[in-house]
Amino acid sequence: MRKKVDERIRMLIENGVRQRHRSMFVIVGDKSRDQIVNLNYMLSKSRVKSRPSVLWCYRDKLEISSHKKKRAKQIKKLMQRGLMDPEKADPFSLFLETSDITYCLYKDSERVLGNTFGMCILQDFEALTPNLLARSIETVEGGGLIILLLRALSSLTSLYTMVMDVHERFRTESHTQATARFNERFLLSIASCKSCVVMDDELNILPISSHMKFIQPITNNEDSEGLSERERELKDLKDQFREDFPVGLLIGKCFTMDQVLFSPILSKFTLHIQNLPFSNVQKLSHVQGKAVINFLDSILDKSLRSTVALLAARGRGKSASLGLAIAGAIAAGYSNIFVTAPSPENLKTLFDFVCKGINVLDYKEHLHYDVVKSADPELKKATIQINVYKQHRQTIQYVRPHDHQKLSQVELLVIDEAAAIPLPIVKSLLGPYLVFLSSTVNGYEGTGRSLSLKLLQQLECQSQPSVPSDGPNSSRLFKKIELNESIRYASGDPIESWLNELLCLDLANSIPNISRLPHPKECDLYYVNRDTLFSYHKESELFLQRMMALYVASHYKNSPNDLQLMADAPAHHLFVLLGPVDESKNQLPDILCVAQVCLEGQISQKSAMRSLSEGHAPSGDQIPWKFCEQFQDNVFPSLSGARIVRIAVHPSAVRLGYGSAAVDLLSRYYEGQMTLFAEDEEEIEEPEVKITEAAQKASLLEESIKPRANLPPLLVHLRERHPEKLHYLGVSFGLTQELFRFWRKHNFYPFYVGQIPSAVTGEHTCMVLRPLNNDNIEVNESHKCGFLDPFYQDFRQRFRRLLGTSFRHLNFKLAMSVLASKIDFSDHEPSEYGTNITSKILGDILSPHDMKRLEAYSNNIVDYHMILDLVPILAHRYFSEKLPVNLHGAQAAVLFCMGLQDKDIGATKEELGIQREQVLSNFIKTMKKLYGYLNNIAGKEIEATLPRLKEIDMAPLKSLDVELEEAGREVKEKSRATDEANVNPKLLQKYAIDADDHEIEKALQNGKVSASGVISVKSNKTKADKQEKHKEMKKSKRKGTDRDRSDSKKKRT
Repeated sequence: MRKKVDERIRMLIENGVRQRHRSMFVIVGDKSRDQIVNLNYMLSKSRVKSRPSVLWCYRDKLEISSHKKKRAKQIKKLMQRGLMDPEKADPFSLFLETSDITYCLYKDSERVLGNTFGMCILQDFEALTPNLLARSIETVEGGGLIILLLRALSSLTSLYTMVMDVHERFRTESHTQATARFNERFLLSIASCKSCVVMDDELNILPISSHMKFIQPITNNEDSEGLSERERELKDLKDQFREDFPVGLLIGKCFTMDQVLFSPILSKFTLHIQNLPFSNVQKLSHVQGKAVINFLDSILDKSLRSTVALLAARGRGKSASLGLAIAGAIAAGYSNIFVTAPSPENLKTLFDFVCKGINVLDYKEHLHYDVVKSADPELKKATIQINVYKQHRQTIQYVRPHDHQKLSQVELLVIDEAAAIPLPIVKSLLGPYLVFLSSTVNGYEGTGRSLSLKLLQQLECQSQPSVPSDGPNSSRLFKKIELNESIRYASGDPIESWLNELLCLDLANSIPNISRLPHPKECDLYYVNRDTLFSYHKESELFLQRMMALYVASHYKNSPNDLQLMADAPAHHLFVLLGPVDESKNQLPDILCVAQVCLEGQISQKSAMRSLSEGHAPSGDQIPWKFCEQFQDNVFPSLSGARIVRIAVHPSAVRLGYGSAAVDLLSRYYEGQMTLFAEDEEEIEEPEVKITEAAQKASLLEESIKPRANLPPLLVHLRERHPEKLHYLGVSFGLTQELFRFWRKHNFYPFYVGQIPSAVTGEHTCMVLRPLNNDNIEVNESHKCGFLDPFYQDFRQRFRRLLGTSFRHLNFKLAMSVLASKIDFSDHEPSEYGTNITSKILGDILSPHDMKRLEAYSNNIVDYHMILDLVPILAHRYFSEKLPVNLHGAQAAVLFCMGLQDKDIGATKEELGIQREQVLSNFIKTMKKLYGYLNNIAGKEIEATLPRLKEIDMAPLKSLDVELEEAGREVKEKSRATDEANVNPKLLQKYAIDADDHEIEKALQNGKVSASGVISVKSNKTKADKQEKHKEMKKSKRKGTDRDRSDSKKKRT
């Protein structure tokens, strides 16, 4: 059945085309897809140019294939089943066949950034996130349509209870019920958007879009030539400068009046390039003209000391401005130009405008320049290089951000989409050459405001030196350009304003001023009710915008998804620090500090054991799972705690103690020191507000959607709310000296530092804990950090071991703060136990020779290279507080850098910022103190165990006669010993006199001794002994004669 479309729908589309404003349609119903054809037809009839291109985004499944051949097979099957009449043309099939449609999965939405479409279709509302919503909507040009498809709903308020895909990541084991507060605010905000219409699948406008009753056709204020007032002023200016070359030609192609403000730059530009034909420069918007002229000014300066930063939201023409600036650099004679971005695909617009710019300078492709495409199939033939040959060899080359060390002989470096590149890499890309940098600081991806809060502030400070200098280390010139007017659509676009308010995107410059800064002790911490905060009431909305403004100004990485996390996550809670509130004044108080807290823990031991065995932790509960992983402990996850996700202080109140006051009050609150309730008094739960009661009594065409009434108070004092029973407070943050000092001041102790720096900020992730007073855990009172003490000591030991590898390049001040070792032992009292331990350690790790070398260096006898192998040993013992030696700060820093971080003298000099002689002086003083202590403890024991060589007695030489006499005596003694050794005692036995001593004495007393000295005595041998002796003598004689005969025979033979 044919039905006439509501005239107001066509009127809204035509008004958007005339004003270059976008329109949004929300279609509810199962047949909502069929109405896309009608809306596309009305848009095509309203436009003068070609049919609009279409971007179709979906989650994972498209009802009809995006491939033409597959789609034809599907249509054939439908015809065979009788579900499609081949003689009747299906309008939707014709739409698919004739339209230029780009299909994109939500997970691949990043690849459409930088492209422009005339229509955007979003299906699968459950999969939408704020980031996806912003990315897709921002690709639509002025006069285009955004179409959001919803399945059939009995009531629009069903969105309030709809389960979104992202809620799966918000749930934890102890917090499972997510609330779709963001959907409620989204639906209510649509009612306030003048360019948004909510319809059913028959194009009936629903009552929520009541503003459509008063829509009227819009006519442009144009003169007889069809020019507006601003266009007429620009045309007159072009006629005035038409004869001035080349300024007149450049202005002749400008789009608006703002370029006139740069006439001094244009005159400078004229003096430098009078011979360049800039007559056909691409049309630019007025703000974009600012950017191009500023870029050209820096190019012609030729000092190569400038950094130009171009900051804007998406769709402002940043890439086009950079491309035209590069074309100007080619004309100015620059030879080596490098371009970098997260991917070559992000540079499509930039290289397109480079080619357009050099084409109007009478450069011809293949004759004066060549374009080189990538051979990588994943990059889809993206441009990576342009070689120019007209004047001399000039190159525009793409380089990956991580290959910054390959940059050589650079004259101009262009960094596009710098917010999507890790901040440390952006810093390393800067060098002694001209740098153009563009970034989306209020966007929805990448580092976001970290670029402006960190890098750009640093560059701005360096460009304003206190003492001017013309040397090589003089400061760089810095310029910052901001683009506000969109290229894709006209200014004042209602969809842009609606999206910025819904996602709190444009809040950087809207931070409210503080009327009074009270003393931190006068401030109180209040709990924020999220149901009321996201109810879209006027006051609640203003309070939310102020809170998010503090987040944007204070924190470095923000995205619209954070807003949905605040609204829907069941474990998250919000607190604000306010000054004294005057209830008589009917106004919102000034927000001094905002804190976002996430409740964690209460994980069953079974889940903890399963996580340890699988080596994989579920999403959420960051601190319990990380603690469980680091210490392999399955008890800690069962404890309950809270993680401070964010704490943001008003920019006008920084470093005034408000952040500390908020942390102290939060700790006291969770310890139960602020509540007025009795311990046994139970909290009365407030009944939930039923949000679908009214919707159940009316249909879609009758229901009226309004903000909820009878909501609880927005702010609740902590004395009026029961605190959750917690065992600890925790924080996870990027490790910097300032942040670590802040949390350490509030008795938070680290238990984890990530070894791999963050890809976004380049900082190591640090997690700290503060145990709360709780009666459920038995704690040794001597431990300063409660039940965390043994884990904290284990962390310090592991961190100290990793300082020479993973944390070698960590700033020494920050590393020493994390290690928190004692260096002042002036109050140390030596004990016998400590002395014995030191002596034992000394015996195990240092040999006596090591001590001698250490003594030699302490006495300035040898060079420091002789003891470099001992420095790590002594450093580890000292910073583990096992060598109680009192060192000064500089001495401890030198020992830390050389001993724990394994740095040489040169690296230590650069790290400490002192001279080499000062490093060596502190080093030798440190070694002397350590050696003195070790020598006093175990010097005598080491001396006794030292192995020594035998000493040689150098006596005077003797005379020759004495030596000869001694030698003769030695020879005689040797010969006598030889003779005695040759005599056989058995042979001498036969000559033995067998007489007793009495007979011999008697023979001697007679005095009858012969001259030969022989005496005769009577033998005691028997007759048998004599006969045996006689037989042995005969045998020996016989053997002698036999031997003589054998010898004679041998001689004969």
